[in-house]
Amino acid sequence: MSRKSIIPILILAAAAAAAVAYARRDHSTVYFTGFVEGEERVLRSEVSGRVIEVRFAEGATIPPGAVVALLDDRDIQAKIRSKQEEIRVIDADLHTQEERIALVDSTWEREVSARAADVRQAEAAAELAQRTLSREQELVKTGASTAQLLDDNRSRRDQATSGVERARQILARTEAEGRQVILAQTELTALQRRRALTEAQLEELQVLLSKHTIVAPPTGTTAQTQFIWPGELAQPGTAVLSVLDPADKYVQFYVPVTELHRVHVGQRVGIELDSNPGHRTPGEISFIADKANFTPEKIETRSDRVGQVYRVKVRILENVERMQPGTEGNIYLGSDNRTAER
Repeated sequence: MSRKSIIPILILAAAAAAAVAYARRDHSTVYFTGFVEGEERVLRSEVSGRVIEVRFAEGATIPPGAVVALLDDRDIQAKIRSKQEEIRVIDADLHTQEERIALVDSTWEREVSARAADVRQAEAAAELAQRTLSREQELVKTGASTAQLLDDNRSRRDQATSGVERARQILARTEAEGRQVILAQTELTALQRRRALTEAQLEELQVLLSKHTIVAPPTGTTAQTQFIWPGELAQPGTAVLSVLDPADKYVQFYVPVTELHRVHVGQRVGIELDSNPGHRTPGEISFIADKANFTPEKIETRSDRVGQVYRVKVRILENVERMQPGTEGNIYLGSDNRTAER
């Protein structure tokens, strides 16, 4: 065979080999099977009570902070009224005690002032009687006065001295009566503490009363499952209703260890659910687990290692409200992810 005829044959063989190799390449988009999940919140009772009403049925839209269920609170209401009446009685006692203290205090101060004046008057009289007695004694020595007058002045001096002692004793007793003011103030302080304690108990009852009303989260939600019905008895921790935030959903899938290099946080993906075939919703990988799932108890072979998978979560970027939890579908990787025309 001539050289000119060999060259075309080699070129044809190389082209055929390249064609076969290209045909054998896997041109399919890499994808994984996943499913939609939502973070349900279970509203529970914090107290014991009979259910009066559950206001939202399964599937109903619940406004933010709406009252979801009511428990019988008549016993708490009665206790609250009792505490409120107790506070009113204590307030009346406080008012009476304050008036009593003001009256006793003002009266006591006047009495002390009057008794102190009596002491000063008695002391002045005693001093005068003593000076008169001293002069009389000098007069008796010179013979200008009689012994009778001296005895009379001595008697008046003694009476004045006794008057001073009595006045001082009365003043001391009056000052001692100030303890009644201290006692009354102590009783007032006790009443104030009792009121503060009763008010704290009332606040506790009001907090307990508020727990008989079960409210929805501060964001709009949808009722999922009703666990209890009117007439049934709820206990602390009893589930009443589960709710789901329509926007709080994500897609979850599992990646084998051999494919883990294909995914990374922040990567864009396309979500095609079985309920809407042919339509891909954009998403973004937000989480990749650090540890593998379904790990055998004892890894001994390579097949054990490659059998491990890693959990991956995808944030849904559009139309998250339309996706139903539990719906399965495909999550497509690669640069050809796209959203089909609506």
